[in-house]
Parts: sequence; C-alpha cells; structure tokens
Amino acid sequence: MDFTALFVDVDDFWLNFQNTYHQHLLTDGKRHRHRAAQLSVSEMITILIAFQTSNYRTFKHFYLHLLTHHRGDFPQLTSYNRFVQRIGCVTIPLFAYLLSHCRGTVTGISFIDSTPLKVCSNKRTGRHRVFDGLATMGKSTMGWFFGFKLHLVINECGELLAFTLTPGNVDDRKPVDAMTTGLWGKLFGDKGYISQNLFDKLYAHGLKLVTNVRKNMANKLMDLQEKILLRKRSLIETINDQLKNVCQIEHTQHRSPANFLVHLMAGLAAYAKQPKKPSLRFDEATGSSQLSIA
Repeated sequence: MDFTALFVDVDDFWLNFQNTYHQHLLTDGKRHRHRAAQLSVSEMITILIAFQTSNYRTFKHFYLHLLTHHRGDFPQLTSYNRFVQRIGCVTIPLFAYLLSHCRGTVTGISFIDSTPLKVCSNKRTGRHRVFDGLATMGKSTMGWFFGFKLHLVINECGELLAFTLTPGNVDDRKPVDAMTTGLWGKLFGDKGYISQNLFDKLYAHGLKLVTNVRKNMANKLMDLQEKILLRKRSLIETINDQLKNVCQIEHTQHRSPANFLVHLMAGLAAYAKQPKKPSLRFDEATGSSQLSIA
C-alpha cells in the first residue's frame, strides 16, 4: 500500500475533523495541558490501516519492520509499547474516517450478510477474560463459535454501505432495520433474514427485502432480475472471506476490547481503500450478471 497517498487522505480528513472532535471530548472540569504527541493521529491511523493489507500476521513484526525500513516515511516513530498504549486514542477518529471516507454509493441494489468473528477457541471459553461479558457463544453455518458477529451491507460494486457488530448470539434480523436507514431499492439476503414483520417494515421505507424461501413455505413468483441477483449473493461472502484472509479482521490474540475495535475498523478501511474489489458486471444486452474482481 502507498503510505503517502493513504496518509494524505487520512490527514486531510483529520485536519477538518479534529476541531469538532476536541470540542466534544468529555472533561472533568479541570484545566489540562494538551501537548502534541510525538506521532500524530494521522500517522497512527495510516500505520494501522497499512498493516491490515501487509504480509505480516502480527502487528508487532509489522511495526518493527517500520522502525527498521520506513524511518523516512515516519521520522517520529515511537517504541512499539508506546504505540500500543496509544491505540485507544484513535478509536473515534478512525470510526469517523471509516464513515465519512470509506462508505460506498447507494445504487438501489444491496446485499446483506453476517460473519462470525471468533475471539478464542471453543475449548478456551471458560478461561477467556479479555471479552468477559461482551463475547457470547453463537452458531453459524460452520458450527458453534465464541465471539461476535459482523453484519455488513454492500452494493453490487463491492463497496461497504453499512456495518455493525453484535454478540455472537444475536439474531441476524435484529440489526437490519437500523443498518438499512437511508437505503432504497432491493436488499438481498439469505434465508436467515426471512421475516414478514421485517419485510413490511423495510418495504414501508422504500426497501424491498428479497430472500429464497424455505421448503415448508409456499413458493412465490419472483422477478427475473431478482432471481439472477439472488444467485449472486455469493458476492458478499467473497468480501467476508477477503476481510478475514486479506485484511485480517479475525484473530485470537486481542489484548483489550478497545484494540479489537480499532483493529476491526482498520481492516474495514483497508478493504474500502483497495483499488480492486469483488463486484458484479452487468451485460445490458442479455440482462445477465457476472461476479468478477473489477
């Protein structure tokens, strides 16, 4: 990843956002000194996002690589331990950057799905303490897991439209209403999203939920385009796979919930900044669609 281009984009955002951010910080009524940190917020966000698409599997090894080979790009690099201590301070700025600079365009065609994020092996759930009271046991098509669920909404271009994080035992249909605010057109999901109440609620806001039917349900006529796009729902599953295996949003070595959130948001931002994303190409002559990396 090009450090310079990424840093320019992040720094432009931070220069416009930092005054608003500091005005809304909670205070204890006492006067405090606001000394400038040795490593700026823009540089920290750039490093965190760049790590997600690097070939390194641990952030420590990536940071030691920066200390050795990229002093020219980051002349004020601190020690690894100091950087880890300060990661929590970029949580809100990184979240704001993700919402303002990494969201795609609403096109009227959207796909929704959830994917499990394991925080430890199932055999260690009784001894796990980092996410005590936060992570829960859940079940996906791949079996039981202990952790969270990441819910995503994307468009046909592979761009992120909305995301939310819930405990692993939350029903996939519960966060849909809040995630789809501002969307219109058609929303394609799997059978886990079948709900007449949810369909009626979304349809009242101009969004049609399209899913396959279960075996015990009466079959209904479906528009040809809806049938074709429903078969292309694997697009969002491809993106989930990239988020886990390329952007590294899932691992079992988190030291704190705050660092977990920063790691997750940096992975989503890294995916959003990829020049090529999984997408659908439409053939206007035949009306068909094809999944591709374009």
